[in-house]
Parts: sequence; C-alpha cells; structure tokens
Amino acid sequence: MSVRFLLILLSSLLFLNGCGYNSIQKNEEAVFAAWGDVEATYQRRADLIPNLVETVKAYAAHEKDTLTEVTNARAKVGQVNISADKLGDAVAMQQFQQAQGKLSGALSRLLVVAERYPDLKASQNFRDLQNQLEGTENRINVARQRYNKAVQKFNSSIRTFPNNLTNKFLLNLERKEMFKADAGAATAPKVKF
Repeated sequence: MSVRFLLILLSSLLFLNGCGYNSIQKNEEAVFAAWGDVEATYQRRADLIPNLVETVKAYAAHEKDTLTEVTNARAKVGQVNISADKLGDAVAMQQFQQAQGKLSGALSRLLVVAERYPDLKASQNFRDLQNQLEGTENRINVARQRYNKAVQKFNSSIRTFPNNLTNKFLLNLERKEMFKADAGAATAPKVKF
C-alpha cells in the first residue's frame, strides 16, 4: 500500500466520522426504540384493562353498559396498529391516535360512573381499577413524551449541517411524525358535582 492510499483512506474515515452518518442511524434507532415503548405501554393497557374491568363488572352489574363500552373500545384499539416504518405517515399516525383517543374517552366515562355511584366508588376493586388506569395513562404519556423527544432529535439530526448532506446523498431518510394532542385537548374538561 502506498502512503497516498493510506492518507486517502484515513481522510475518508475522518470525513465519515464527521458527516453524521452514525449519529443519524443512532437517532433513528432511538425513534424506533421509543416507538416500541409507546406500543408496549398501549399493549400493557390493552392487556390489563379487560382483566380489571371483568373484576369490577362482577361488582357493578348496574353499570355494565359503560364497562362494555370500555372493553369494546379496547378491542378496537387492538385493530389499529402502526408499524415503525409508517412513523412518517401523518394519516396512519392520526388514525392510530384516534383509536387511542376513543379508548381514553371510554375510560373517562367509566370514571364519571364513580362520581354517580358511591357504592361502586367504595369498592376496593374499583379503587384498584382507578389506580391502575391512572398509572397506565401516566406511563403512556411518559412514553409519548420520550418518543417525541427522540423524534425531535432525529428530525434535527437529518436537517442540520453536515448531517443534512449525508442524509440527502446517502440515506434519504424522511422526518418522523410526532404525537399530537387530540382535537379539543387544549380545552380543560369541566368538572361538575
């Protein structure tokens, strides 16, 4: 090998190190991992809620309709999935979020039942259900926030110099879609007693 060849090889390696190729790849993998965490928290909710609802159903036969609505919404959530390769598809992301929003709405109505029926609220099973729902929704929120941070980092990495050149000429990766609030989420819900 000639000295000239070694210098070209060494300068090429230095260029590749500074072009952001590896950081872009790491950032995209972080987006996929964060999305996996979002899906895992939704799966936890989908797995947990039917068991808890069945326990409460046995106690709360008079509110069977509301509990059935929660179960049906949970089943519909399982039918709308989004794969990691569709994270840049705004329509697919919106459909996924709408299905999750319907389940959240059904869960909100279930909590209103607790306001109306003190006996149901007094049940240890229902208190456990409330605690699990609250904890699960918090986990989902944290997973969404982490996903959005990973998306922000990735999107920034493919749009800033010199990484934008690496992306343009080597990778051609598209920006990823962030989770967005549901329509009307900016308006605080009214609580009436």
